[in-house]
Parts: sequence; structure tokens; C-alpha cells
Amino acid sequence: MRHRPLRISIAVILATLALQAKASKCGADAQSTIATDRPQTTESSIVVPCGSLQFENGFLETSAGHQWGLDLPETWMRFGISGKGELRFAVPDYFTNAFTGSGFAKGASDINIGYKQQLGPVKGFDVSLIPSFTIPTGAAGITSGGYDPAIQLPWSRSLSKNWTAAGMFSVMWPTEGARRNVTGQSCIYFDRQLTAPWDAYIEYSEDSPERGSPQHAIDIGSAFKLSPHQQVDFHWSFGLSAAAPDSTVGLGYSVRFQVARARQ
Repeated sequence: MRHRPLRISIAVILATLALQAKASKCGADAQSTIATDRPQTTESSIVVPCGSLQFENGFLETSAGHQWGLDLPETWMRFGISGKGELRFAVPDYFTNAFTGSGFAKGASDINIGYKQQLGPVKGFDVSLIPSFTIPTGAAGITSGGYDPAIQLPWSRSLSKNWTAAGMFSVMWPTEGARRNVTGQSCIYFDRQLTAPWDAYIEYSEDSPERGSPQHAIDIGSAFKLSPHQQVDFHWSFGLSAAAPDSTVGLGYSVRFQVARARQ
């Protein structure tokens, strides 16, 4: 039973990859504007264009329990393999003083591999399904020591020309003390387009573990597109509950390259 969520997560990834085997034109939407999973907790509800390779990078300073730490490079590699599917790979982060809930630790994090399948638009909503799992490659004190699956369901909807509402529902099965600690997560945010390349948002997120206290946080941030395929971002969050970090401050840079041309 312990590995059942992992098997289900891998099965979903393989099944969706099989459905994408007959992907149509790659590169046809290469000129579209970059859309990132950064900097908010909520993932983007759309995939990167087919044939595009996107790098999302950053660093985060976290303050918790009168201590602070850094983690970087927060690099996600996202590669579009079809019009509505992408492969995802997280490069291990390095933590100088990570708040783990049971203490502080330093070292590299586990590898994360996933897949995103865009399901929308559905009645004005963009929706995606993201199954993923981690591989225990991290440092002692940072790694969970297990192959931990997760399923995320991000969504978004345009409210007006300049306002967008978005959110995400997630279930994660992290290994803690050789046992699964099933954790639900819900997020919602509102984004305001200030100018064509510049937007700002405010987000609320909650993590509710089966064992342990819930974490509630407010995140405020902004992103600016240097060009159609480059973005810089900034965000600041503060905890609303004792179990959440006191505050975080992060900066990021994302860029997208088209590595497959449109077929004629």
C-alpha cells in the first residue's frame, strides 16, 4: 500500500505520454508569450509550446524560528512534447539552512520528475493535470528517503481584460519518518495586468498534512517580461500560522528557447 500512490502517479504519466504519441505540428505557436510556474505557489494552468525548452530559475531566502537560509537555483526544466503536454524536471536545489519542520538542515534536495497535461479550456477555464514524483537523491536531513508522488490540478480564468483568478488543488504523499504523511494543498490568487509586460498578484495557500499542523501563508509578487520569451520576477510571503515559515523573499529569471521548428 505504501507504494500505491507512486505506481498510480507513474501510470498516469505513462498513459498521458502514450496519448501524445501522435503529436501534431511542433513549433506552430513558438511566438507565444512566455508563461511560467513562477513565482507563486500555484502552477501555470497551461503548458509550454510544443518544441520549446523553458528554464525557470531563482533563489529564495527563508526566515523561520529566528534563523534564515537560502536555496537556489530553483531550476525547473519544462519541455513541450505536444500541443497540450510537457515533460518537467527539477534540478536539485541547494539549501544553506532549510526549515524542515523538525529542525534545520543543509544540502541538496531530491530530484523531481513530472508531466503536465493541459485539459482546458473548459467553459472559460484553463485546467491542467500534473502527476509527478521525487527520487531520493538529496542530502541527509533534506531528502525524504522515499519516492514521493504528487498530483496537482491548477486552473485559471480570465475575469476581465486585466484581472485573472487562478488556483490549484494538490495531494502529496511525502515520506516522513519512514511513513507517508498525506498532505493536501489548496491555493488561490488574483492577478492584475498593470501594463502589457508587467503584472502583480496576491495569493493565499494552505498545506494540511495528515500528521502535523497546517501551514497558511500569503504571497505577494510581480513579474516583468523583458521580452516575449524572458521574464524576471519578485515575491514576498509571510506565514499566518505557527507551522509556516515567518517570511520568504525570492527573485527569479525565466527564459524559453524554441528547439523544434514548425513543420510545413
